[in-house]
Amino acid sequence: MVAMARPEPKKTLLARAVRWRAGVQSLFAAIWLFPLLRIHTFCAPVFHCYSCPLALFACPIGIMAQFSAAHIFPFIAVGVVLVAGALLGSFICGWVCPFGFFQDLAARVPTPKLRLPTWLGYGRYVVLVGLVFLVPYLWGTEHWAFICSICPAGMLEAAVPSMVSQAFGGQVVTWPNMIKVGVTVFVVGAMFFKFRPWCTLLCPLGAIFGACNKVSAAYLKVNGHTCTSCGACRKQCPVGVKPDVSPNHSSCVRCLKCTRCSSLGVGLMGVGERKGKAAAEVEPDA
Repeated sequence: MVAMARPEPKKTLLARAVRWRAGVQSLFAAIWLFPLLRIHTFCAPVFHCYSCPLALFACPIGIMAQFSAAHIFPFIAVGVVLVAGALLGSFICGWVCPFGFFQDLAARVPTPKLRLPTWLGYGRYVVLVGLVFLVPYLWGTEHWAFICSICPAGMLEAAVPSMVSQAFGGQVVTWPNMIKVGVTVFVVGAMFFKFRPWCTLLCPLGAIFGACNKVSAAYLKVNGHTCTSCGACRKQCPVGVKPDVSPNHSSCVRCLKCTRCSSLGVGLMGVGERKGKAAAEVEPDA
C-alpha cells in the first residue's frame, strides 16, 4: 500500500487560521465598537470614525488630518500606525480593520466581481498626501476636500446613526454634504462588484500599511523549491496581485487566501531567511 502523505503541521495551522478569519474580524469589530467605553485620547491603527457612538478609540487618519490643520505634527498617531505597520503590515487591513470587515461581508453577495489593475492602488497615496495632510494644512478643516468631510466610514458610522437618532427624536435631520453622501453611495455600491474598493483604491491608512508590507516583521513568503508558477495562487487573490511573483505587494491586504497553495506561507523576521519570499519580487501592473 502507498502511504498517504501527511499535511505539514504549520500549513494545517495556517489553513485553520484562514478559515477563522471572519471570526477574528468579528472579534476585533466588537472591540472597536465597544459601547461602554470611549478612549478618544488614543487612536487604534484601524480605519474607524471616532464620531461613531460606539467608537472605543480615535481614528489615526482623523487625528493626522486635524493636527495637520493645526500645523502640529501628530507624533503619537503616526507612531502607532508605523509600529503596527512595521510589525504586521497590511495584516491589519485583512484581519483587524472593521471597515475592511464590512466590505468583506458585502463581497459575499454573489454578484460579478471586477478585477482592476493594481496600479490604481497608488490612488491611496494621493488621498493620504493630498486630503489628509496638504488640504487641511493649507485650507483647514472646513475645506470640502478635507478627508473627514468626504469619509464613507464617517458617513456610515457617525452621520447615519445621528440622522436616525434625530428622526426618532422628532428633531430636524441634519444631512452631511452631498459630496460625502455621493462618495459613500459610490463606495457602498462598489463593494458588491469590487473586492474592498475603499481599501484597495482610496484608503489612506491602507496606503501606509501597504508600504510597510516589504519590511514588516510578519510577511508572506514563497517556497521557491516547490512553486511551479501554476497560477493557482493568482486565481485565489481577490485583489489581483501575483503572490508567486510579489507576495508582499503594496496592494495585498493579506487575507491569506493565496496560502491555499502549499508553496505560500507566512514568515516572521528572525525565523528563517526573509529572502526566501520569492526568487524575484517586483510590483506588477496587473
